[in-house]
Amino acid sequence: MYTIYHNPRCKISRQVLADLKNATQNEIQIVNYTKDKFSHKKLEDLLNLLNIEPLDIVRKKDPVFISQFKNKKFSKEEWIQILVENHKLIERPIVTRGYQGVVCRPAERVFELISKQKK
Repeated sequence: MYTIYHNPRCKISRQVLADLKNATQNEIQIVNYTKDKFSHKKLEDLLNLLNIEPLDIVRKKDPVFISQFKNKKFSKEEWIQILVENHKLIERPIVTRGYQGVVCRPAERVFELISKQKK
């Protein structure tokens, strides 16, 4: 089963979901993280699965990031809490399957995960 952390208002997120539906016969769990917000633990687990740091999924051009967080130093735990409290700062979409995942920026990155699963 694939899981997509999805924002339905995002064009790229909608494109990745459509690509995922077209490229695989697997079930897809859609998590609208703008409604079903991340807990601290869930976001930490997702970052560990992706093997990335919190700042790696921050939307750095977002006005909230620029006005409140740019050029400031925070610990990993603090960044996770910032993202939990400001979910719109999380880059989207993120697709996982099993113990692998990818941030789909650009959208075509979803095919990296799909091709790994077909091997």
